[in-house]
Amino acid sequence: MNKSNGLKINRREFAQRAALLSAAMVPAGFAFNVPAAAASAQLPEGAEKLSAESRVEAEARFQQIMSQYGSRFDSEEQKSVRDSCYSLQRSLERLRAFHLENGDAPAVYLKPLLEREKKPQSAPAAGAAPTAAAKKP
Repeated sequence: MNKSNGLKINRREFAQRAALLSAAMVPAGFAFNVPAAAASAQLPEGAEKLSAESRVEAEARFQQIMSQYGSRFDSEEQKSVRDSCYSLQRSLERLRAFHLENGDAPAVYLKPLLEREKKPQSAPAAGAAPTAAAKKP
């Protein structure tokens, strides 16, 4: 049933292909209905440092958020969301540039740097009544 045809795909390639596919599924008239000169004038600051592919992905992410939640935002909040999409895209590019294989273990897991000594349990006071656990039949 699960026959492999020799094509292996790692997590990073899968994520990149999924992002490109989701960006490609946005209707052309929906995302880019303004001329290119006007669109570049409206880009947030720092967006010109991104590649064209990254700009398309950030804009598609913004359009997807607006299609779901756009009625909840006023124009200033929409500008803030768009700026966030573009600034997060730069972080995504840095993460995707990190070399990672399928068999790599997680880099972060909880492991104490030093072992703490356990405090010894103090003996009950001499005048205290013995507990039920201390009594043996």
